[in-house]
Amino acid sequence: MPRAVKKNISLPFELAKEIEDIAREERKTLSAVIQEALKVSRKERLKKEKGIVAEKDLKRYLSST
Repeated sequence: MPRAVKKNISLPFELAKEIEDIAREERKTLSAVIQEALKVSRKERLKKEKGIVAEKDLKRYLSST
């Protein structure tokens, strides 16, 4: 995995609380929960932008970039 980069972000109180709850429930770090959410969001955005309808299409697209 590439080297990690630290970033400071601001979140609305309720969203921060929700992320903390998820991390606690899933026994993950806050970073892991946010990373997972960003990966899911990125995949969904790519599906919409590129007209990707199947997971195999997404994998093919990501491997070609």
